[in-house]
Amino acid sequence: MEKLILGYIPTRRTIFSVPDAIKFNKLIREKLNEYTDRIEIVGIEDINEEGLIVDNIKDVEAIIHKMKVNKVDAIFIPHCNFGTEDSVARIAREVGKPTLLWGPRDEAPLADGQRLRDTQCGMFATGKVLRRFGVKFSYITNSTLDSEVFARGFDNFIRTANVVKHFKKTRILQIDTRPAGFWSVICNEGELLEKFGIETHPISLTELEMKTKALESENGDTLKATVEDIKKKICCEGVEEKYIVRVAAMKLAMKAFADEYQCNCAAIQCWNAMQDCMEIMPCLANGLLTEEGFPVACETDICGAISSVMAQAATFGEKPAFFADITVRDWENENGELLFHCGNFPPSLMEDGKFRTHFTFPSQCKGTGEGEIKGGDISIIRFDGDHGEYSLLMGKAKGYHGPFSRGSFLWIEVNDWPLWEEKVITGPYIHHAIGIHEYIVPVMYEACKYLGITPDPVDPEEKDIQAWLRGSK
Repeated sequence: MEKLILGYIPTRRTIFSVPDAIKFNKLIREKLNEYTDRIEIVGIEDINEEGLIVDNIKDVEAIIHKMKVNKVDAIFIPHCNFGTEDSVARIAREVGKPTLLWGPRDEAPLADGQRLRDTQCGMFATGKVLRRFGVKFSYITNSTLDSEVFARGFDNFIRTANVVKHFKKTRILQIDTRPAGFWSVICNEGELLEKFGIETHPISLTELEMKTKALESENGDTLKATVEDIKKKICCEGVEEKYIVRVAAMKLAMKAFADEYQCNCAAIQCWNAMQDCMEIMPCLANGLLTEEGFPVACETDICGAISSVMAQAATFGEKPAFFADITVRDWENENGELLFHCGNFPPSLMEDGKFRTHFTFPSQCKGTGEGEIKGGDISIIRFDGDHGEYSLLMGKAKGYHGPFSRGSFLWIEVNDWPLWEEKVITGPYIHHAIGIHEYIVPVMYEACKYLGITPDPVDPEEKDIQAWLRGSK
């Protein structure tokens, strides 16, 4: 996943210590170098000698221009002393990207009673003016630069900004219509475009079939390499070569359409017309693409594909999501639940994955990747909506080793399963959810602010997420 482009725009006010503001600007800029594996920094050192916003309208215009030309994804405005709230607000409003406000904690007054910076006071002023200007912003509690509060807050913000970035540029490759019986995955394509700018590009199953079979016939080096990759990632013992080749060709065909139409995820009608015309299941191909950073949702679940994009962006693409059915309760664990799907979980997550035949459909087609995936701490999310309102279900769980199930699966334990069940049934959600092996709940919560989505946390509760973001927990 490409780096997040972050505008670094420090500020000071003239009546406070200039040397101290310059000193802290340098220290903060050096601190950001610890994050350059994920962010590319666009600074303002060329705007004026200090590299700080002061009360100068020409500088403000130059900074706005530079941020737009460099197409920043977010801006960070540290107050190196009190700061200049009107200039900050103008820049934030015109740049129009997620904005982070913070200032290093002030030292004790000098012996003569003088104070050098008053950064906290300036943040109070800037917060008010940002509200006046209609700017949504995040902030980190006034803290020292080397504190856990700053590290946690800054990391959470850049993850949040990355979710916002990828959500807003989502373009979904929709491979055929939804299965006829799946009314639960119906979504309003026009509304997603109007409210969020999310686009869908439909192709027919026939187009996918033709592309897949053409790649098979060519039998090129890329196809051969993909076949070998499948054999390395999952046990193919007893599987005829032609089925491995077709799954590999389907994977390449989907990615080719995604590249052609500039899509960052897909939703596919995986049954049952595909089995009639292509004699395979797409499950394993879906999992292979997902673990490479291109998530594919089953059963033409558009909102499921969007949820996957959000989850993977929260980890900067370092962890693959898995698209799951929420299926049955553990009869021995009141808070245990089975996350399952036919065979689409990323093979890299499986303990002992196998290339299998679908165990339910009468066609008995091959192409599933079956196995239990690793447990541990995971997050569960689901973006969905109806009647013009959208929300994001979010919560944490712990995966554990449970009874064997066909398909790809993981048993999870949550804090209060009846509460989760109530949320899913009575909210705008369905039996599909996204899991990922990282704690991303605070990221998702903060991203909702910028996306116009209602956060719907289950565990932790909203007050606890807010306390975590403040550094109180």
